[in-house]
Amino acid sequence: MRPNYTKIYQDIISDYFPEKIKDPQITRLIGGLETAEDVIVLNDILFKKAEKSFKNQQLRSYDKRTIEKILKYQKKYNLSNSRISLEFKMSRNTIAKWKKIFAV
Repeated sequence: MRPNYTKIYQDIISDYFPEKIKDPQITRLIGGLETAEDVIVLNDILFKKAEKSFKNQQLRSYDKRTIEKILKYQKKYNLSNSRISLEFKMSRNTIAKWKKIFAV
């Protein structure tokens, strides 16, 4: 069962960032939380800690749509596993494993 990220972030905003409730960008992002990438983007906007949020990659998980999006991006721009891993701040071995699993 997938967590209800919309409800989680609505609660976080109402408790910790009440001034951002009326922000149209935040409202739009909360309404469209479908992939792990969407959650990461919203989290970075709210907490302004993009550098620190990628510090520990061991517990990060990606859904199938986000993985496919990353692999399509790699293919579209003809990037190596090393280059794409630097861009998305993840292990190049993870990219290689995904390519085997999703046969890209």
